[in-house]
Amino acid sequence: MTGMSGAGKSTALDVLEDLGWETIDNFPVRLLDRLVTDPGHASDTPRAPLAIGFDSRTRGFVPAEIIALVKDLAARADIALTFMFIDCDGDEIERRYNETRRRHPMSDGRPVKEGIAAERELLEPLRRWAEVVIDTSAMASNELQAHVRDLFETGESGAMTLTVSSFGFARGMPPIADLVFDMRFLDNPYWDEALREKTGQDPEVGQHIERDPGFAPVYEKIRDLLVDLLPRYASQGKSYVHIAFGCTGGRHRSVFTAERMARDLRDAGFSPTVRHRNLASRAADEIEGERQGD
Repeated sequence: MTGMSGAGKSTALDVLEDLGWETIDNFPVRLLDRLVTDPGHASDTPRAPLAIGFDSRTRGFVPAEIIALVKDLAARADIALTFMFIDCDGDEIERRYNETRRRHPMSDGRPVKEGIAAERELLEPLRRWAEVVIDTSAMASNELQAHVRDLFETGESGAMTLTVSSFGFARGMPPIADLVFDMRFLDNPYWDEALREKTGQDPEVGQHIERDPGFAPVYEKIRDLLVDLLPRYASQGKSYVHIAFGCTGGRHRSVFTAERMARDLRDAGFSPTVRHRNLASRAADEIEGERQGD
C-alpha cells in the first residue's frame, strides 16, 4: 500500500490491523523480499495476511525498483498480492496539512503545495500501476474505514466483495461506485407529513414507494440486470463491486430500494454488505427541494 502523504494510508493500515492483519509502515524496500519469504516461519503454520505501507519517506523509495520487486513477488505461486494506492486531490491534502499544522515530507522548506506537486510526480508511476486506487478527496475518515473494510473484510479468499448502498444526490455523489441508479423518478415519501421523519427502513415508507406504478417494472429490470452482470464481473476477475442507489436526501427511496435489492441478491446467491450513507441525516426542505423540482 502506498499513496499521497495525507491521503489516508495510515488510516487504511489501522483498519487492516483491526481486521487481524499484520501491518508494517515505512518498511525498507530492500528488505521486502526477505520479509515476505520469512524463512523462520513454519510452512505448516497459518499466518495472518500482511499489509506493508510505504511512501516517499521510506528508505530506498524508487518507484521503478518497487514495481519490479512487486512484479517478482506477484509472479510467485505461493503469494496472493494486491497493490493499493491511496490518492487525494492536492487542494484537499493542502487543507488537511494546514489544519493539522504538520510539515509535508517533501516540502523541504517550500510551500506545502509545491511539496504535494513534487510527491505526485514521484508517485505517478505507482498510481498508474496500482490494481486498487482509492480517492479520499470527498471521503471522511469513517468513510475510508468503511470502504477498506468492504474491500478486505471477507473470509472467503478470492470471493467478490459486493456492496449495496444508498445515498442522497443533494449531499454529493458517492466517491466510489461501479453502478449508480437514480431513484428520484419515484414519488417522494418526504411530501407525506406522516412519512417525512421516517426512513426507507420503515414498512409504511416501503408501501408508499411500492404503490408508485413506476417502481415494480424498473426495479425488476435493475434486479435482473444485476443478477446477470455480477457473475460476469466475477468471471473477469473483478474483486469489488459497489452498487449505489440515490434519491434526493438519501433517506427514503434509495434506502428502501437498497435494502430490498440486497435481500433479492442474497436470495440469488450473493452476499452483499449494505451501507446507508445519509440515513442518519435530518430531512430538510432545503435538501429535498421543491415538489416539482424533486
